[in-house]
Amino acid sequence: MLDDRSKLLMKALVERYIADGQPVGSRTLSKASGLELSPATIRNVMSDLEDLGLIVSPHTSAGRIPTARGYRLFVDTMLTVQQGTMPAHSLAPDQPQRVISNAANLLSNLSQFVGVVIAPRRTSAFRHIEFLRLSEKRLLVIIVSPDGDVQNRVIYTEVDYAQSQLVEGANFLNTHYAGLEIEEVRKRLQNEVDSLRSEIATLMQAAVHASSEAISESQDEVVISGERNLLSVSDFSSDMGHLRRAFDLFEQKAQLMRLLDVTGQAEGVRIFIGGESQVVPFEDLSIVSSPYEVDGKVVGTLGVIGPTRMAYDRMIQIVDITSKLVSNALSHHK
Repeated sequence: MLDDRSKLLMKALVERYIADGQPVGSRTLSKASGLELSPATIRNVMSDLEDLGLIVSPHTSAGRIPTARGYRLFVDTMLTVQQGTMPAHSLAPDQPQRVISNAANLLSNLSQFVGVVIAPRRTSAFRHIEFLRLSEKRLLVIIVSPDGDVQNRVIYTEVDYAQSQLVEGANFLNTHYAGLEIEEVRKRLQNEVDSLRSEIATLMQAAVHASSEAISESQDEVVISGERNLLSVSDFSSDMGHLRRAFDLFEQKAQLMRLLDVTGQAEGVRIFIGGESQVVPFEDLSIVSSPYEVDGKVVGTLGVIGPTRMAYDRMIQIVDITSKLVSNALSHHK
């Protein structure tokens, strides 16, 4: 258990290191903490904090920097988040896909790190389908989901359909199958194919296949924005190995999904600091995340990924506000 003096010095050290990115020496710490202590006294406290695994001295400097354990202590017991210090932002109700993309961009722009959003799992049902003739034997299938999201798919057909046939096929699908899961539509079409004109039946089967593919490809989509921001973060730009590991993580979307799935299992904003557990596999990265909702039900997770040396108070505000904006935008888009 740390005494008050040790807590004050620990807090001052973390805040100074986050601000400057340089190992913090005794003299700097004395000024930053506001405590009138001799350098020898501060060095003794630093030695105790180092023994506890809260700080470490890099090889090239007499100053100290926080460890993952030190960051965790700071975040859990010393961090104060000022409410209402963020400028106002908004996300307009729109197609869910666009809201998610805009949210990832907002997270990235505000944090100057990487914004990540797991899109809600889409239903495999459709509300409306349209066909548009692009050229001979080439059609655009427009699929509108029950929540208003729009998927487009180009398909190639063996028959050159007239626009009147495309309208007939779309009307049949919308009248008889709207709101049903795609697999259920596929089964019913197989049973009813004899009662339909062969060319229309073929068109609808192609449309169902295209819809199934489009929905399958968009499931559990991870939207990432701002990876290039890490190029200007000194913690990464000075070490290509760190940068490469970070970019590898963004390419492995399945791993990102698992990361954010873990972070989305609790209410409110959570912070995962690299190196303190297996949750975040890279010592150089931290994740500040929060779940978001649609009509009161948690449907996805969003967050900021950046260096462990980040302004956690500001990131908490950014993530918390963005999760509320996304929840409102998706809940009001009907």
